[in-house]
Amino acid sequence: MESFSKRLTDAVLRRQNPVVVGLDPRFTSLPVGLTEGVDERDRSAVAAAYLEFCRGVIDVVAPLVPAVKPQAAFFEQLGPAGMTVLEATVRYAREKGLLVILDGKRNDIGSTAIAYAEGYLGPPDSSSWGADALTVSPYLGDDSLTPFMDVAVARGAGIFVLVKTSNPGGATFQDLVAQQQPVYRYVADWVQRQAAATAGTDRYGCVGAVVGATWPEQLAELRQAMPQAWLLVPGFGSQGGGPEDVRGALDQGGLGALINSSRAIIFAHSRPEYKDQYGDAQWQRAVEEAALEMIEQMRAVIP
Repeated sequence: MESFSKRLTDAVLRRQNPVVVGLDPRFTSLPVGLTEGVDERDRSAVAAAYLEFCRGVIDVVAPLVPAVKPQAAFFEQLGPAGMTVLEATVRYAREKGLLVILDGKRNDIGSTAIAYAEGYLGPPDSSSWGADALTVSPYLGDDSLTPFMDVAVARGAGIFVLVKTSNPGGATFQDLVAQQQPVYRYVADWVQRQAAATAGTDRYGCVGAVVGATWPEQLAELRQAMPQAWLLVPGFGSQGGGPEDVRGALDQGGLGALINSSRAIIFAHSRPEYKDQYGDAQWQRAVEEAALEMIEQMRAVIP
């Protein structure tokens, strides 16, 4: 199989934008037509609504963007029914030609890390979930990250290591200074070494980094510190990040970064600028308009 980096580069160039749509289904935010008559205590019924919603989003965005990012927590919250829907959502997105970055923030050591990696990463014939990439937490140390990287290399998949997250509280630990350097820079240095080691003939390796749009100065700094790592950038839209904030994540060719937006796109039917025009009845049109709006914003700042 082609490397994850090669597939990702091709997908971004094909769509001419780096936008990733996050799939974060929340029952109270879904369009009324999908929740009417559904008992919120019936997890199987809620899971069915999530699947219909995610498929509806995917149908709209598949021709527009290179990838989607399901947030595992919202599916896990529903127990077995939700996990079945997560698998169906990943499979449907891949069938529609999208790359799938599973946002699970997994981590452990030894055989447990291998089990996580083998379960989540790789094509459906070799993994249970079939994701193209997985987000991974680094704070158990490098021996907890290596198993994920090894499985990713073997299966043509990728990982995104949490380096500088978008939430304000991330600074509590990530910005701590040790030997005149913040902790997040040590994580970034590890990511860059592994990205370089796994790049092969590609410009970027299969090990990337999560860096929030809410830290534009550090985002530009980390782009320079990790020249061979893809950056996954959350925090655009509802969390306050805008196109100028994420400009520094892109390389001179407009590659190297994926900019994620979740709520601002998938729940666009409830945003003031779309609510009166589309509302719940035409929620997919609102998703399309919001996705196109973000795409144009990003194209305006791509070098």
